[in-house]
Amino acid sequence: MSKNKEKKAGKRMKKKELVSALMDFFHSKPDEVLSLKYIFEQLHLTTHPLKMLCKDILSDLSLDDYITEVDKSKYKLNNHGVEMVGTFQRKSNGKNSFIPEGGGDPIFIAERNSAHAMNNDKVRISFYAKRRGREAEGEVIEVLERANDTFVGTLEVANSYAFLVTENRTLANDIFIPKEKLKGGKTGDKAIVKVVEWPDKAKNPIGQVIDILGKAGDNTTEMHAILAEFGLPYVYPASVEKAADKIPAEISDEEIAKREDFRGVTTFTIDPKDAKDFDDALSIRKLKEGLWEVGVHIADVSHYVTEGGIIDKEAEKRATSVYLVDRTIPMLPERLCNFICSLRPNEEKLAYSVIFDINEKGDVKNARVVHTVIKSDRRFTYEEAQQIIETKEGDFKEEVLMLDTIAKALRQKRFVAGAINFDRYEVKFEIDDKGKPISVYFKESKDANKLVEEFMLLANRTVAEKIGRVPKNKKPKVFPYRIHDLPDPEKLDNLAQFIARFGYKLRTSGTKTDVSKSINHLLDDIQGKKEENLIETVSIRAMQKARYSTHNIGHYGLAFDYYTHFTSPIRRFPDMMVHRLLTKYLDGGRSVSEKKYEDLCDHSSNMEQIAANAERASIKYKQVEFMTERLGQVFDGVISGVTEWGLYVELNENKCEGMIPIRDLDDDYYEFDEKNYCLRGRRKHRTYSLGDAITIKVARANLEKKQLDFALMD
Repeated sequence: MSKNKEKKAGKRMKKKELVSALMDFFHSKPDEVLSLKYIFEQLHLTTHPLKMLCKDILSDLSLDDYITEVDKSKYKLNNHGVEMVGTFQRKSNGKNSFIPEGGGDPIFIAERNSAHAMNNDKVRISFYAKRRGREAEGEVIEVLERANDTFVGTLEVANSYAFLVTENRTLANDIFIPKEKLKGGKTGDKAIVKVVEWPDKAKNPIGQVIDILGKAGDNTTEMHAILAEFGLPYVYPASVEKAADKIPAEISDEEIAKREDFRGVTTFTIDPKDAKDFDDALSIRKLKEGLWEVGVHIADVSHYVTEGGIIDKEAEKRATSVYLVDRTIPMLPERLCNFICSLRPNEEKLAYSVIFDINEKGDVKNARVVHTVIKSDRRFTYEEAQQIIETKEGDFKEEVLMLDTIAKALRQKRFVAGAINFDRYEVKFEIDDKGKPISVYFKESKDANKLVEEFMLLANRTVAEKIGRVPKNKKPKVFPYRIHDLPDPEKLDNLAQFIARFGYKLRTSGTKTDVSKSINHLLDDIQGKKEENLIETVSIRAMQKARYSTHNIGHYGLAFDYYTHFTSPIRRFPDMMVHRLLTKYLDGGRSVSEKKYEDLCDHSSNMEQIAANAERASIKYKQVEFMTERLGQVFDGVISGVTEWGLYVELNENKCEGMIPIRDLDDDYYEFDEKNYCLRGRRKHRTYSLGDAITIKVARANLEKKQLDFALMD
């Protein structure tokens, strides 16, 4: 910057800018004593008002212990701040914070003191205690480790440079890209860009294009962009596909001879109509009057995927298949998940099976875990199986109806034991061949879905008990469990206060069974009511998240002391781990490394959450896309969220959610009442509360931001 430009800048400098300039100036000369005259000269503060403002700021900085006045009108930077290491969290409103590594309260980091730290970066800060009752504040002095250096956005290309415009709210500035680092990208292309440097004095980070995803607005481009935003893969490595191509599909006679043969037993799959990866099948045959043999047969993926091999490493990294609105991103190569391992009808397949001797009351008389060979007789969709249950007519009706009878008995036992009955419907889109949403429908869990669910739960529970349930004087071997902790008491109390506004009660103390039964009573009471979806959503938020761990604490929501995931190895890596360890332990093998498997459990839990977030983002994108055709239309809805920046409203007709920004509520000055989940007008005292019925007009739809804005209809 030239001196003339500096002088012009000095003349129009505001207080905020001068504070930042002074702090930068002291940091550039950390060991020098700076006179007031020297400061005026170096910052080109030539007017009397600017000089007086500078004196006021220096006085504030001195009182805040940021600088010391070592002599009259002579100042020096204080270097005695406490240094701490932790995580930097960037907020879109500029209220950034630092979370200390060893725990403790968050520390405010002003934007001017963030040193270009990005969200979740590991940083070192200098922390100064504040005086005069002001908020404690820190300053980033070093970025130790970047949490994320790749971003997704839309390119804007000029003659000699370009910018990546990103909607990532945790990146304050667009990314500057030199022309030679564009990789052929053009204006309007969606791209993935890696930040390579961010010079101290530069406003924008500097990056290079990693991949061009395609034109913004194209359906595949946008779905790939969502995956990339969450760090998920959108293509399958060719080397892994090649390794899968070499796996023979034929089953040798030697392999069949090692297994229990169920090819002659009535067996079928029940799956969604668009499913291709059938990883579970059910067999049933009568043993004697009142006693049945039911087989839960699971694709024997670990037979084909060698531990430590290239396919296994890729599966471990992904940890789960990802289900976006219009596509599945599989954990395993397509040849394995849709062909070799998939339990397709009329094909001989290898399975890992839990075989139950069980009566019609759901009492298990015996259970064994065996490797099998099966041959499915029929592939049912859920709709086809449901029709048999309802009409009592159709293929294998006796078998389907008996399985339904046993499943209902198993389900009833779970609820008596204290399982919680969250039975939500899913919002689904009907998509045309270009990926555009043309209608919304609700997918309900019916008896056919619950039939499959109960036998999968039973198999998972049985496998966990086989390994985890040991005599008191014996230590169980290391094993991945699916655990679910008790609800947080404070969240339960908040839930009870919230539902009381609708006239409902909830027990928040007593045994865990007392509480879970009270939750079930609540869920029964709200069925069919307009507040059903809202209260169920808030109730789910009061629960802990289920996760994977080698430290078993049971599963609160299912009311099981032992539970794991065994039944979906095609789409979940923990199930593959369970298959391998189960085989090892049943053969008498020694326990494995707890640290290794706990790390794998943590990784799997994290990837599960990331996949769920990506799925939600794809649903949100399709909701906004669906509503762009309905701008100006009026809908009834319910307030589904209240924040300091506005009201979230879920529409009754299609469950799309949008926001009424608080700035658009112009009949009063509204304040956020966090305790009572409402916005309240300061003058007229009108309130908008969580759960209120409301009528809105669709005002704006921003696909890039995945945002819907609604306008309130009086």
